[in-house]
Amino acid sequence: MSFWDKAKRFLNPFQQSKGNSWEGPHYNFNGWANTPFFGIKNQDLTTNEEVFSVVTRLANTVSSLPLHEYKKYQQTTTPVSGLLTVESNPSMTAFQLLNQLETSRNVDGNGYLWIERDDYETPQHLWPIDPKTVVVKRDIDTGNIWYQVSSDTYNFLVFNTEIIHVKHISPLSDFVGISPLDVLSSSLKFARTVEEFSMNEMDKKDAYIIQYDRSVGQERRQALMDDFRRMIKENGGAILQEQGFKIDRYESKFQPGDLQTVSNITKQRIANAFNVPLSFLDSGNSNNAKSSESIMTQFVEMTLIPIIRQYESEFNRKLLTQNQRARGYYFKFNINGLMRGDTASRTQMYQMMIRNGIATPNELRRLEDLPETKEKNADKLWFSKDLALLEEADKINDPTSTKQESQLKGGDNPDDDNQEEKGKDAQLPDRKAGSDNQQRSRYVH
Repeated sequence: MSFWDKAKRFLNPFQQSKGNSWEGPHYNFNGWANTPFFGIKNQDLTTNEEVFSVVTRLANTVSSLPLHEYKKYQQTTTPVSGLLTVESNPSMTAFQLLNQLETSRNVDGNGYLWIERDDYETPQHLWPIDPKTVVVKRDIDTGNIWYQVSSDTYNFLVFNTEIIHVKHISPLSDFVGISPLDVLSSSLKFARTVEEFSMNEMDKKDAYIIQYDRSVGQERRQALMDDFRRMIKENGGAILQEQGFKIDRYESKFQPGDLQTVSNITKQRIANAFNVPLSFLDSGNSNNAKSSESIMTQFVEMTLIPIIRQYESEFNRKLLTQNQRARGYYFKFNINGLMRGDTASRTQMYQMMIRNGIATPNELRRLEDLPETKEKNADKLWFSKDLALLEEADKINDPTSTKQESQLKGGDNPDDDNQEEKGKDAQLPDRKAGSDNQQRSRYVH
């Protein structure tokens, strides 16, 4: 490595990655980044109802999910968990914080939270940070990620464990997520252009061509034009054609179906970019309860689980110490409420869990947000008596097992008398046994 290369690395030993190219070596346009001058993300969010509905649904869903701290599968409460469930900082509730974080992730591709710690390195507050003020850097020597924040409120450079960073997908060569609105920029621009063109076409009025003979004088022509305008205005476009004049009408060729086709294509592209079911943008696609349940299952499995898994990973790594994680502490969202379906399906699932010893009655009551009962057996696991181990199936089905014979009383088995008679016949000589059988046969007949 040359001397100048070493000098450059000493002066700037970081690789930078920024979500927006508003700042560079010789320019800084961060002041313009949030204006509609360039028609950027905020304009798409406030002017496109499909984008607004998807971002709202994702943000509200994530911020509404129950989030708890656990220790070895047992729910616990600590001051750190209160930052994610009650109050994140003196100015925001936990719902507001998660809602804004998810909104930033979907609009800018990245969402950031700064962890304010006390003197003992315990998280004390969580503060949201504008993604446009964050520069992600990588130390070339160690490969560690650092975050530089430059804004009117914050100005610092911190290690990656001090910033909670949730994002959309990103390539290996970059450290920031790709904004879905950047992916949809061409589609949204085309949709806006088509909408503006359609509005202009609908505002246009029908055109007319009036032909008249040369013999028609100036006064008569002017009188005809005045009468023509009056008839269009008062009669809804109905006119009378006089002798010596020929009027041709050119109607607008605008077809509303073309606009609907473009709208459907745009909805499909938005649903694909945000990875949500198309029915979220078109309510006509789900017509019954079964369809709605399958759509919600698809949304949870394909969209929501990857999102909340990213949140859980960030919370567990950066809000908990290594010692706490080793002792079994972790954060987890509860998505069971979205998967329970209707009342009948939920009741059937609860019965199955009770009968198979999976959950206690009080555990199921907590899932339904009901108060726990003080019955002594409400915290015990139950099982159904009609179940048995598979390895004991041969013993249960064997009629000669000693266990079953010991349970039978005298006279309970209808085959006992026949077995006793067969035993007597076996002890008699052949001739005597045969004659005895013949006598019995005759007696029966």
